[in-house]
Amino acid sequence: MAHIRRHPVDTSRWQVRYIDPAGRERSKTFRRKVDAEKYLIHVEAQKQRAEWIDPQQSSTRFGDWAAEWLSTRSHLKLKTEEGYESLLRVHVLPTFANSRLDRITSVGVETWINQLRLSGLSPSRIRQAHQVLHAVMKAAVQARYLASNPAAGVSLPRQRRREQLFLDPVEVDRLAAVTPERFRALIYVFAYGGLRWGEAAALRQRRVDVLRGRLEVAESLSEARGQMVFGPTKNYRARTIVMPSFMREMLNDHIVSFGGPDPEGLVFSVPGGAPMRNSNFSRRVWKPAIRQADLPSELRVHDLRHTAVALLISRGAHPEAIKRYMGHSSITVTMDVYGHLFPSAADDLAGALDELYRQSQTDKIRTKLRVANTEDHESGSESPINRGFPEVGPVGIEPTTFGLKVRCSAD
Repeated sequence: MAHIRRHPVDTSRWQVRYIDPAGRERSKTFRRKVDAEKYLIHVEAQKQRAEWIDPQQSSTRFGDWAAEWLSTRSHLKLKTEEGYESLLRVHVLPTFANSRLDRITSVGVETWINQLRLSGLSPSRIRQAHQVLHAVMKAAVQARYLASNPAAGVSLPRQRRREQLFLDPVEVDRLAAVTPERFRALIYVFAYGGLRWGEAAALRQRRVDVLRGRLEVAESLSEARGQMVFGPTKNYRARTIVMPSFMREMLNDHIVSFGGPDPEGLVFSVPGGAPMRNSNFSRRVWKPAIRQADLPSELRVHDLRHTAVALLISRGAHPEAIKRYMGHSSITVTMDVYGHLFPSAADDLAGALDELYRQSQTDKIRTKLRVANTEDHESGSESPINRGFPEVGPVGIEPTTFGLKVRCSAD
C-alpha cells in the first residue's frame, strides 16, 4: 500500500513508499510533505493509466541506450547500419551522449538541429541525423524508459529537391557511343531498363533470359565497411522486366563477349569478373564519357533511371505500369517524383475546365433570353428578337401619331 512517512534517518524529510507495476517496493524522499503528497498522487495516476516509467531506466545515459539500440538492428542491411552508426558518431552523440534520457527535451532537440544548421550541414543530412535520434528515442518509449518521444514533432529544415536531369534517346546513344565497349550495354540497361546502380551491378547471367526477353531484378550490390555485399533490392521485392528487342540482342552480344560459362557470373563486371565499384566506375568511366558526349557535368548515373521513367511517360505509360517496371514501393512514390512529367494529363484538365467555363457562359445567355421572353409575353410587348425593328404600316399611310386620332394622307 502506498503511503507517506517521515524518513527513518532524517526526520526533517518525508518519504514516499509505493509498489511499482512489477511488484517491487520503491521510495522517494522530499523536503516538504506537500511535495511528497503530489508525487504520490502522480505515481498512482500513472499506474492506473499504465503510464508508469521506471525512474532508474529513464535516467540511463543516451550514449549507453543508443549503443544497445544499434546492437539490435541486425535486420538492417549492412550499408544502412553503417550509415546509422556514422550519423550517431558524428552528429548525435557529441551533443547527447552523456545526457540522461529523461533530461532530453523537445527544446533541446530543436537547439541541436539549429546548431547543425549553423555549422553548415545540409538540410538532407540534418534530417537524416534527426531520423536516427527519433528512432533511438522511439525505442526508449517502446521499452518504457520514457513516456514520450522528445524528438517527435520538432521543426526541421526544408529539403530542396534536386532538379532531375533526363536524357532523350539521341543523347543516350551519344553517351553510349563514347563509353568503353565493356560498359556500353550497361548504359542502355540504365536508360531503358531503369535499374538502380546496385541492381545492375548484382545482375547475374542466369537472370537474363534473352530468348523470352525477360530480365529478373532480384539482388542488389552495395559497399559497406570496405566490403562488397550482395543482398535484396531496395524494397526487398524482386521484379521482372520485359526487355525491348534491341536490348535482348545487345545483352546477348555483351554476355557472349564479356561473360563466362558460370550462370552465376555477373553480367557487368570489371576484367576478371570481379564486381564493379561505384566510385571507380564514376571516376574511370562515367565522368570521362559525359565530358566526351558534351553532357552536363552534374549528370549522375542515377539520372539514367530518371531517363527511363521519362521515356515511358513520353510513350503514354500508365503510372501503375511505371511503378511496377521501376520497382517503386508505392504509386505515391511514382507520382511524387515524376508527376510533373505527365503534361498530357494537365492539358486535359485545363481543356476540361475551359469547356466547363464556356458552357457556363452559354447557359447564362440562354437563361437571360428565356427570362426576357417570359417577361415580354406577360406584358404583351414585342419579342426581343424584333425589338428595335419598327413594324411596317399600310403603304401610303403615315403611322398614327401618339395622342392623335386622325390620320392624314400622304402627299
